[in-house]
Amino acid sequence: MTVVVAYAPTAEGEAALAAGVEEARRRGEDLLVLNAPAGTSLAEPTYASPEQLQRVREQLAAGPVRAQVVQRTGQGDVASVVVEALHEVSASAVVVGHRRRTPVGKLIMGSVAQRIILDAPCPVVTVKPPARH
Repeated sequence: MTVVVAYAPTAEGEAALAAGVEEARRRGEDLLVLNAPAGTSLAEPTYASPEQLQRVREQLAAGPVRAQVVQRTGQGDVASVVVEALHEVSASAVVVGHRRRTPVGKLIMGSVAQRIILDAPCPVVTVKPPARH
């Protein structure tokens, strides 16, 4: 089985990556780090550049789990891409970073994390980055 991390080069994505490594280590499973930005624009905050993906690969190479890093760009619907990957690898869990939201923001539907939580065929671990002071 495989633990999947929905990764973006953001504080939330880094928190998800760290939690995903720990989850895969705890379960004794492989790790799939998936970067699936809605577009291919370098300006898009969820787009991981080749250099950023290489940094993640190097970081994971020294770690306690066997890991693969992949990117699926330009498919538009990030949540659907992640859920499709969960089915492809028969994921045992998915780790998703979640940004801190205001009470009003919590009422707004449509976040990628929320759609993954609702549609994932496996347990979902959501993590927030450390609070900034």
